Formats: sequence, C-alpha cells, structure tokens
Amino acid sequence: MSGSDPSRSSSPRASRRAFLAGSGAVAAGTVGASLVGPAAEAAVSYADPALAAPTGPDAALGPSKFDSKLRRLLRDVDPQRIGATIQRLTEFGTRHTLSTQTDPVRGIGAATEWVGQQMDAIAARSGGNMTVQLQSFIQPVASRIPVPTRITNVIATLKGTATPERFYVVTGHLDSRVTDVMDFTSDAPGADDDGSGVACVLELARVFATHQFPGTIVFATVSGEEQGLYGSSFMAQQMAAAGNDVQGMFSDDIIGASRSFDGHEPDPFSVRMFLEGVPTNVTPAQISLLQSAGGENDGQARQLGRFVHSVAPHSLTGMKIRLIWRRDRFLRASDHVSFQGQGYPAARFTEPRENFNHEHQNVRIEDGVQFGDLIEFVDIDYIARVTRVNAAALWGLASSPGTPKNAQIHTTPPGILSGTNLTALSWNANPETNLTGYEVVLRETTESDWSSAVPVGNVTTATLDISKDNVQMGIRAVDRNGNRSPVAFPRPVA
Repeated sequence: MSGSDPSRSSSPRASRRAFLAGSGAVAAGTVGASLVGPAAEAAVSYADPALAAPTGPDAALGPSKFDSKLRRLLRDVDPQRIGATIQRLTEFGTRHTLSTQTDPVRGIGAATEWVGQQMDAIAARSGGNMTVQLQSFIQPVASRIPVPTRITNVIATLKGTATPERFYVVTGHLDSRVTDVMDFTSDAPGADDDGSGVACVLELARVFATHQFPGTIVFATVSGEEQGLYGSSFMAQQMAAAGNDVQGMFSDDIIGASRSFDGHEPDPFSVRMFLEGVPTNVTPAQISLLQSAGGENDGQARQLGRFVHSVAPHSLTGMKIRLIWRRDRFLRASDHVSFQGQGYPAARFTEPRENFNHEHQNVRIEDGVQFGDLIEFVDIDYIARVTRVNAAALWGLASSPGTPKNAQIHTTPPGILSGTNLTALSWNANPETNLTGYEVVLRETTESDWSSAVPVGNVTTATLDISKDNVQMGIRAVDRNGNRSPVAFPRPVA
C-alpha cells in the first residue's frame, strides 16, 4: 500500500524535592497517595480505572463531553445496511480464496468486484478525501495455496488533514471456507466469518466518508485469511515498506453472534478485544529487557486496548469491551497478527462466545441440527453495536494527538552520578501544532489501567520524585481540545 494517497489500481513539601529537567519541574508521591508538586492541583485520580473518563483515566470529562458530531455518527450506523451487506455477501455462494475469479456471480472474484463498487460509491461522497485501491498480488504456492493465486484487498483511505503520516487501520476478511479448508467449490456463505466484519468495515467507511480528521483512517477488506493471513500480511508489509506509521489496527473477525447456542446466557452487549502482551516481533534482547525491567503488560497493543476502553465506553456505544490479555483465541490468529508482525499495535474484536456449529462448517443438517455459517444465525443489531465501538475508537484515535515517540526512562538522571530514586523520562516532541503539553501517567504494577497523571508541560523531559522500581509510568500528549493520545511506554536506557 502506498501510504498517504493510494489511487485505485492494481506545591512541594519540605520532605520532598522537585528535580528540574529541561523546562519541566515535577514532584510526586506514590501512586494512590496525593500527588505532590506544582502539578498536584491539575492531577485527578480515579478509584476505579475501569470507569475512567472517555479521553483518559485522569480527564475530568464525563460522557456528556463527547463530541456531538461523534454522537451523530454513531446514530448514523444503520443495522439495515449491515444486514443487506451480509445478505449480499452470502449470495456469492462461496468466497473461498481459491474459488473462481472469472464467474460474474459466484466466487471470490465477483465478491471482490462488488465490494470495490461499494467502496467507490462511498468514496464518491467524500469530496475527494477518500480514495480506493484494489491491491492485488500473486501469492506463490504455500501452505493452503496449491497453485499461484491472485489475492486482492480492497482498501479505502480517508487522508488525514494535519498529520496524515499516522495511520489507523480497520479490516474484515472477505474470504470464507467450509470444513475442509481446501474445498473451494462447496457453498461457504460466511455470514459471520467474516461477512460480519466486512459489513462493519463498509459501514464504517460510509459513516466516516464525509468527515475529516488529523490522522489518516484506512478501511480495508482483505482476502486469504483462512488460507494463512496472506492478504493482510501483504498489506501490512506494503505499509511497513512505505514507512507508514500505523499507530492502531483493528481486525473485526466473527463479530456477528450475540448468543452461544450451547446453553450459556446470551451476552449481546459485550465484545471481546484480544491484546497481545509480549510483542510478536520482539527480539531476544528485548525479551531480556522485559525480564529485567518489566513491561510485559505494557506493549503497544495493551496501550491501544486501554485507550479504546476509555474512548468507547458503554455509556456511548451501548457495549462493554472485554479486554482479554492474549494475542487471540487459544492458539489461533486473525489479520491483526499480520500487523503485529510488522511492529504495529493491533487488536482483534470478536463476539463473546463462538458457535462452532456455524463456523468452518459445510451447510447441512445432522440429527436435526443446522450447521453452516448462515445469515439466520447472526444478530444484525449486535453487529451494529460492535461497529459503533469501532467507530468511537477510530474517532478517538484519529482526532487525538499521535502516540509520543522514543519514550525513554533513564536509570540515571542527568547530573546524577550514582543511584537515585528519582525517575527521569524523555521523549520526542509530537508533530501536532495544537498541543498544550504532555502527561506522565502512573499506576501500581498490579493495576490494569493508568490511575493517575502528572501534567509536565509542553516539554520533552521530566524528572519525578517517584521510584521507578515501584510503579509503571507512561507518556501521553494532550491537545487544546483536551484530547489525549494513547500512552507511550518508556524504554529503559542507562
């Protein structure tokens, strides 16, 4: 993917001291106690981080402070359109990656052409701000690919206005399958897996098309997922090769069923969000650093999840996000893993409890039980709510400052010749021109989310009278509208 503009083609106490670092002076007590120092009055601590305000756990903003334009966009999400999209996708018979690409009504080729037409129509409403690309490549013979096969991703890009070089990506996979992953002729309607995700992406593109944001948003349907994540792998590799700064990616895969059909209570108002801990592309040296300094729960994906949890609460979307600290379901993977492999923060949204009678199954009836991924087993209103979760998350990401770069925590602050309990932090200045400054966020190592914050001003260094041995710290940027970026977790340096 070419990146920015693809076209369609192939107060201190006496007992404590504030240490000056650069132009920032901050002192603080331990997490859970009152913050001490010149930033104390501006800091707010929440007793329950899970109930944090929408723009971050320390922001004194309740649900009423959400942008009215965002609320209107969420109301514009249309379950009927989502249902019609899924219905149309099932009518292609099969969307298997190896199925026909020349039949005008059946197979992956016809389905791809139809999705491209929908994206073109959506982009036409954007005033030129959204462009559409058919990204095709030939996948050589590989696992589950017996002959060289053309794979095509449909990608719509809504270019950012201020910092278009930062990207936020959402995908659903177009291909489907039955029990035998190599069976490309049997009917594979793929209503839930992953017609639901494709419908979500198309609806997101539609409701976002007439808006603009500082950051760039990419809406993509990818293929080859069932055969080995081939489409998303190619897309992620292309973005990395182009130097695209992907600061958040969501795979919406199997988001259609709110009932489990196996005796468990329905859970129609929650969605799972899978978030890896130790990064996929970690090196042995980085593993060693994690072991010595901690941070196993503070990778980019976990910070992305914390951010989404704050900007897409139940009060706004009608949905509870269940953060699951695991790369994906047990020993499984979806297209977010392709982006994790390129070092990008990525996560998967999926329904609360999968129904395996309707997933990777031939359409049939056995002993009175209907098998197959049919549209009758998806909950269209549930998919619409999951779409709203995605929308709130993308809105929050693309509207807020980017995640600070090159965040570091220094074992020895400048001017200190021996060990110290002070903590010195540094980071690169953000490119946004509307920043008011940065915050150092803190939590106990056993807490799941950030619980307090110290404003440090519009600086790139700060030293706190807090022992780095005892807590976790991060850096985030704040703009004039009160938007806060995702947190950057600092890398230890000598």
